[in-house]
Amino acid sequence: MSLHPALRPGATAVITGAASGIGLAMAKRAASFGMKVCLADLGGERLDRAAAEVAAAANGKVAVRAVPTDVSRLEEVQRLREIAYRDLGEIGLLMNNAGVGDGGGPWEHYERWRRVLEINLWGVINGVQSFAPAMIAQGTPAAIVNTGSKQGITTPPGDTAYNVSKAGVKVLTEAVAHELRGIENCRVTAHLLVPGFTFTGITGLAEKPAAAWSADQVVDFLLPAMARGDFYILCPDNDVTRAIDNKRIRWAAEDIIENRPALSRWHPDYKAAFAAFMQRKDG
Repeated sequence: MSLHPALRPGATAVITGAASGIGLAMAKRAASFGMKVCLADLGGERLDRAAAEVAAAANGKVAVRAVPTDVSRLEEVQRLREIAYRDLGEIGLLMNNAGVGDGGGPWEHYERWRRVLEINLWGVINGVQSFAPAMIAQGTPAAIVNTGSKQGITTPPGDTAYNVSKAGVKVLTEAVAHELRGIENCRVTAHLLVPGFTFTGITGLAEKPAAAWSADQVVDFLLPAMARGDFYILCPDNDVTRAIDNKRIRWAAEDIIENRPALSRWHPDYKAAFAAFMQRKDG
């Protein structure tokens, strides 16, 4: 399998939210490529155990560093950057992956709103602000991968705070990609990872549902997409195909074009129209 040139032996992968889920799966894969790995997550047993797993996956052949980090705090992300460069050297991959759910509706749970936005959105902003200039200055192939969500695109009712945070990640990452391609001789690319239903700690489930992908399946989908130069890396899962995602995204965008009510997909007056649209072969 061909890889993005950033994922090369000897370069460093810095991954937030690396103690579990997609972050841990990517950390193990990066180590298997011969990359040095810097795992960032809240400090404690989970992070230490994850670092040990990554080191074992690499058979001790690459350096692995665990750095306790609260991504919502700029000074801690800046410290992460300093440690990564000092101890491991040139950075090939920055994966801003840390995230939480359980926010709230539009006028509910203010403190949970703050927590979700500070980690999911400000964590990515802090990562980009702290690492991007140094990665550009390296002059070597590098990649920034930010983990978004389909909920940041179609914004379903329910956890509005989470939707807002992930919509912000989408907009930020689009701007990062645009700015990078306008810099002469820049060798850094940006990618928006949009997982489908994935069995990770954020789901709050004890066992993997049949519909869910594993974190390893997401990484399997991510790697060739990065190699192709894809920006939007929209993952299916065991229930939702790319064709279904395309239709749901198109319907959401056409709420504006058609002047329909907000979130018309879930509006009782549009239930039949949405069902018919999903059945159309040209939708």
